[in-house]
Amino acid sequence: MAPKPGQFAVLEGVQQEMQRDPRLSLWWASRPTAVSPFGKVIDLHREFGQDRVAQYTPIDEEWFVGAAAGAAMSGVPCIAHPSFMTMARAFDLVFNQIGKLRHMTGGQASMPFVLWQDAAGRTPGMAGQHADAGQEALFAGLPGLKVVVPSNPYDAKGLMVSAIRDPDPVIFFHYRAINRVRTDVPDEAYEIKIGEANIVQEGTDITFVGIGPSVPEVTNAASELKSAGVSAEVIDIRSLKPLPAAQIAASVRKTGRLLVVDHGHETMGSTAEIITRAAIDVPGARFGRLAFPDAPPPGNREMITWMTPDAARTVAAAKKLVAA
Repeated sequence: MAPKPGQFAVLEGVQQEMQRDPRLSLWWASRPTAVSPFGKVIDLHREFGQDRVAQYTPIDEEWFVGAAAGAAMSGVPCIAHPSFMTMARAFDLVFNQIGKLRHMTGGQASMPFVLWQDAAGRTPGMAGQHADAGQEALFAGLPGLKVVVPSNPYDAKGLMVSAIRDPDPVIFFHYRAINRVRTDVPDEAYEIKIGEANIVQEGTDITFVGIGPSVPEVTNAASELKSAGVSAEVIDIRSLKPLPAAQIAASVRKTGRLLVVDHGHETMGSTAEIITRAAIDVPGARFGRLAFPDAPPPGNREMITWMTPDAARTVAAAKKLVAA
């Protein structure tokens, strides 16, 4: 156990699974390397060679995601890692084939495939095409897939190991913000159950649900509310599909209020599905959501910061819900 940043934690999980299973391969438009705070270097291309860690250029995502999926259909487990700027190219293959193959073959074809999808996040100062968030909701709307969104290095490694071992295709959304965070991560491989949320903090007055990069802001808001006498329960959803609906409903039954915070867009985003499930399960509860406006992310630092849900806005929305 040692403090590790997100990129190192995920690569460590992949490395250990590749050592465990000699069939597993990684297809990436970059060189998969990372260095721990203590100087340990992971270089998967050097360790496993071009046959198992194939490197391609950023214009190759469309074909290598499809090729990796084809290999997985034949029983060879594969991870494809496209850039956050080429998410739509991978989406076409996922929509038309990857999510449907097990169903179309009557379950005869297993699909040990992980789409390790880089996600930019609402980064101030970046151009609009480099500062998106919430695309995991697009994948979650497709049948046949599982979708996970870790918010910290510990969850990232455990969910990656689980995704690799899962017989269904899994979309692993990796927001770059977790690469700047260090949390204690076990040195050995471990699994985190897909579909199980993390109760970060227990509370009695209101339930917060955070998704990926919104979790730190939600956690900070809960700390601020404590000094105001408001007890907030914080849920890190971790898995968007399957959705940990039972855990969320159990919390809302206790608190009577739910606030979902997401850096993705408001309309048809993840917040809508989470609230809908909770409203069906817990009639009479009060609900609220914070999300990014239905607009492209601006390049201006002040503007994108103002548009992205933060702890202060979460506190204000929570106080309004509690007072209602």
